[in-house]
Amino acid sequence: MTDFKSEVRDGMRIDWDVPIPVDDGLVLRADVYRPTPAGKYPVILSSGPYGKWLHFEDLYTDQWRRMVEQHPDVPAGSTTKYQNWEVVDPEKWVPDGYACVRVDSRGAGRSPGFLDLWSAREAKDLYHCIEWAAAQPWSTGKVGLNGISYYAMNQWQVAALQPPHLAAICVWEGAADYYRDLSHHGGILCTFGRTWFASQVIRVQHGRGARGSRSRMNGDWVSGPPTLTEEELGANRRDFYEDSFQNPLASDAYWRSRMPDWSKVKVPLFSAANWGGQGLHPRGNFEGFVRSASKQKWLEVHGIEHWTHFYTDYGVSLQKKFFGHFLRAEDTGWRTQPHVLLQVRHPGEKFV
Repeated sequence: MTDFKSEVRDGMRIDWDVPIPVDDGLVLRADVYRPTPAGKYPVILSSGPYGKWLHFEDLYTDQWRRMVEQHPDVPAGSTTKYQNWEVVDPEKWVPDGYACVRVDSRGAGRSPGFLDLWSAREAKDLYHCIEWAAAQPWSTGKVGLNGISYYAMNQWQVAALQPPHLAAICVWEGAADYYRDLSHHGGILCTFGRTWFASQVIRVQHGRGARGSRSRMNGDWVSGPPTLTEEELGANRRDFYEDSFQNPLASDAYWRSRMPDWSKVKVPLFSAANWGGQGLHPRGNFEGFVRSASKQKWLEVHGIEHWTHFYTDYGVSLQKKFFGHFLRAEDTGWRTQPHVLLQVRHPGEKFV
């Protein structure tokens, strides 16, 4: 007996709200998009707090509309019904024989629990999600992590925990040191966290229920099922900006508990940075590439606004070359990929 809904839509088998039990007894919720034929497929997994049932356009309207208008290759070949902010479009991956797993992290979207961003507990949850995905009957046992920003940043943390079935990580525009990259630039408190936490995280906190968004994907509540009071929601989360304010030093235990141990990051990795993400992401992409202990690692640096190239043909083809090599043992041409590839700007707005 299952307690989740499974259906075939748009050429995919979609399992909605699949339960993933973790070691402290909590049950996280995930969606699984996979090919319809029975079989075993490598897994592309992401976990984060932005609500797996919230369509990209419903909260990031201007970003979505501008992206699809200026980059028609992004919506091409997809209905875009299942497109979330900062994770892969399953319609671009499932036809190639991948299973895409999206997890709502603890306390966010459909997953209950106490919301504590980038905590050691959250990293441990991601470890269990990777191992869960590897053990499913539709999985080959090879799991890759892929995603932008939050869905990239937590990859550094979980890679240091060395889940046995984590085969490769694609860290697309993801900070690595939350103190230096995000909360305190040069030791000075940055107010980004105050705006971001309220507008992008609290809006989809688990328990917002009927006072939150209804999913255009399946008609259900993005942050449900329960509908809690503001007081109950507040008691069920840490405030990231307040924590940043209360922990002004990189040596504080709060930040130390969130730092990956670079000597333990050994999985094959592809770090994709963006020159335009200054003040948040590029430093982490460079530092993670340089400091990680991985024997097989690559760095790519692109331009235009943060997020777009993840979805363009340019970005998707790079990701598929990388994961095809490490998850499917295919000859994708990745063996000849330069280990460092930088976009360089020349006079006259020429980019090479």
